[in-house]
Amino acid sequence: MNAPQQPQGEQNGAPEIDLAQLVAETDTGGRDPQGLARAVLLGVALVWSLFQLWIASPLPFALGFGVFNDTESRSLHLGFALLLAFLAYPAFGKSPRDRIPVADWLLGLIAAFCGSYLFWFYGALATRPGAPILQDIVVAIVGLVLLLEAARRALGLPMVILAVVFIAYIFAGPYMPDMIAHKGASLGKGMSHLWLTTEGVFGVALGVSSGFIFLFVLFGALLETAGAGNYFIQSAISMLGHLRGGPAKAAVVASASTGLISGSSIANVVTTGTFTIPLMKRVGYRPDKAGAVEVAASVDGQIMPPVMGAAAFLMVEYVGIPYTQVLKHAVLPALISYIALFYIVHLEAMKSDIRGIPRPPGAPQGMARVRSALMTVCGFIVLAGAVYYGMGWIKDLAGAAAKWIVLALLLAGYVALIGFSARFPELTPDDPNKPMEYLPEAGPTLKSGLHYLLPVVVLIWNLMVEEMSPALSAFWATMFLVLIVVTQRPLFALFRKHALAGTVQHGLSDLFTGLVTGARNMIGIGIATAAAGIIVGTVTLTGIGLVMTEFVEVISGGNLMVMLLMVAVICLILGMGLPTTANYIVVSTLMAPVVVELGSQSGLLVPLIAVHMFVFYFGLMADVTPPVGLASYAAAGIARTDPIKTGVTAFGYSIRTAILPFMFIFNTQLLLIGIDNAAHLVITIVSAIVANLMFAAGTQGWFVTRNRWWESLALLLVTFTLFRPGFWWDMIYPPYVDAPATQLIQVADEAPDGARQRLWIEGTTIEGKEISRGVLLPLGDKADNGRARLAKVGLRVVPMGDELQVMQVQFGSRAEKLGIEQGFTIKTIENDADRPAKEWMMVPALLLLGLVYWVQRRRRDSAAAAVPA
Repeated sequence: MNAPQQPQGEQNGAPEIDLAQLVAETDTGGRDPQGLARAVLLGVALVWSLFQLWIASPLPFALGFGVFNDTESRSLHLGFALLLAFLAYPAFGKSPRDRIPVADWLLGLIAAFCGSYLFWFYGALATRPGAPILQDIVVAIVGLVLLLEAARRALGLPMVILAVVFIAYIFAGPYMPDMIAHKGASLGKGMSHLWLTTEGVFGVALGVSSGFIFLFVLFGALLETAGAGNYFIQSAISMLGHLRGGPAKAAVVASASTGLISGSSIANVVTTGTFTIPLMKRVGYRPDKAGAVEVAASVDGQIMPPVMGAAAFLMVEYVGIPYTQVLKHAVLPALISYIALFYIVHLEAMKSDIRGIPRPPGAPQGMARVRSALMTVCGFIVLAGAVYYGMGWIKDLAGAAAKWIVLALLLAGYVALIGFSARFPELTPDDPNKPMEYLPEAGPTLKSGLHYLLPVVVLIWNLMVEEMSPALSAFWATMFLVLIVVTQRPLFALFRKHALAGTVQHGLSDLFTGLVTGARNMIGIGIATAAAGIIVGTVTLTGIGLVMTEFVEVISGGNLMVMLLMVAVICLILGMGLPTTANYIVVSTLMAPVVVELGSQSGLLVPLIAVHMFVFYFGLMADVTPPVGLASYAAAGIARTDPIKTGVTAFGYSIRTAILPFMFIFNTQLLLIGIDNAAHLVITIVSAIVANLMFAAGTQGWFVTRNRWWESLALLLVTFTLFRPGFWWDMIYPPYVDAPATQLIQVADEAPDGARQRLWIEGTTIEGKEISRGVLLPLGDKADNGRARLAKVGLRVVPMGDELQVMQVQFGSRAEKLGIEQGFTIKTIENDADRPAKEWMMVPALLLLGLVYWVQRRRRDSAAAAVPA
């Protein structure tokens, strides 16, 4: 992405940053031309959105035309992204923003042709696989050069440098040091692999961008255009603004809510921070702390299900699990991270004695508010239960006609909610610079936009209950949202008995704005996934992935913790120059297999999803890490303070998120893996929340009162024990017992749904490397018998004495993604040992916590008693 705009002036000693320009240059491109150029730019963006909606819908198959295969879709997707990149992003800091130079028109059109080359010449290319002609090679070279230029404009120079290094490695392999040398490739082979196959630029990452990510980004853009962002912000302020440090707590909740619909942490900062940061400063937070709270909350919005960031959709393909499983694994870390941040701002308020904003006179107080909140929650629970079981009853009764009945009920519910919300004043964005003497009333604020929740409900229902694909789920949720954007203004006018004139036109204008904004928000992501495909293609062509495993093993000395720290540092360094999505693709491609391999050699069988979540979490630091974190620049611009100081403070607040990946690598129950029953689930959730709260208290130096050094150490010890009780328990009771490999078939037959089995395998890979390591094999859902269940995860075996011989591994299966190959031998399996639950270690940890609480409580009370009245 382009470098942040230079300070335009100084106000109170702090840089003045053009926030609108920062967000534009980061997310949508900095250009805003006029006349015909503007019409073309917006028209191309609109056509891109309509194209993506078309290929995601059932219409092409129902009507029999306009059907595109994956390669054609990816090619057209990149063509749109490249054209818009040259039209929307200026080449240099001094390039014109109000017009598009002729050179950029030409570069954009050439880039669009090269990007869509696989679509236009798909039939011809299919007749000459691996044998490119001169035209193919020229298009590939020109396309790669223009892709790198588009990446420089949209993502910044670091991404380009990284890609160029990997391209050079393809051709310079024979001249490299022995450890990383390879036989090299000809120009034709290298260019063909990167541009004319689905192994490079047009690989999995671009496919996910085209198939999943675009629709979810468009969904968020339309929801924001409809007014949901402002609704979430004002609802959070009205509910939490009266508490200690209330505006900061409201910023956390508002950012979590808008994180559901925003794929950009920078846009999230500006959307919520414009309102919350001035309020935080007004009640007493230091400017850098006010900005840092907003940065920490906004960046974590990308880990909050059900939408999450673009990387979540890439995990679906890389790990080979359904999107709903990714959501399940992500939900607990996201919740405890936000709860810990909520607690951090509370501690900051306690340390500085910061109060909240008073409620208006006559507003419900005390128990009246509690009763109202409980009745609202109970009402939602009853409504949710009625909807869930009512839908099931309708489906059983009506069969194929059920979808039309459900649609009619959904539309009726939407109209009814609009009618209900119309009784309350319309929410308009408040001026953040005007003093807020009293909070907005919570009841009317919450009730004024309940219809905004319906599209999110439709999305979650399609994903979780109907079990539709992410793309189809997002399509139907987006279509329902389109209806809301177009019709909400006329319906509000009708119920409020206002004039209808112009309301339909206003709704259509909002729809146009949402479709265009969604496409422009996707330019950077589309370019990032394509450019990252260069690195992925280099790995598959040269085999550097195996070299990385050996290299990291040598550097780390085989120590898993050292290796995890190396991965984290790599993510942080790359995060200074790469956006989150590109950072995740690069590091997960190179390092995720290394973590799994070295973990198994250390006896720790790490689920692949845990490794990818580890990389994903540290990739989020891209927008926080000084000196380049653009979210920190945006927040500092609102707070009128130093961006470096804001970034450092935000990084301190974000450490609570940074410890989570280390914890769930060693305790996968935090990802809801290996949970046996409801009681186990409750213990896991409660202990994880308490652990993260105590980590916040230990690192912030305040619990009940200001910590002494030994109290901070004790709180950190409590944190570690609650997060990873098995560390101590495994020293007393071994966690696993060996069993003959032939028992695997019986275990697969009897294990519950979602179980995982520890295997120890040996064999020689197709590259000739001897393998002896552990594997954690997901068994999936139960099947007719053990063999059938293993076949569903891609594994066919035959007994050989006490061992099992792998006869076949299905391509693209879970077994294949774990590195199991045909001809390998399964030597033994490991079953859980019969031992007391490791959660018993939490008892001494909680006793230690109680001791610290008691000591601090006595010290606080003694200090209060010593103060004269």
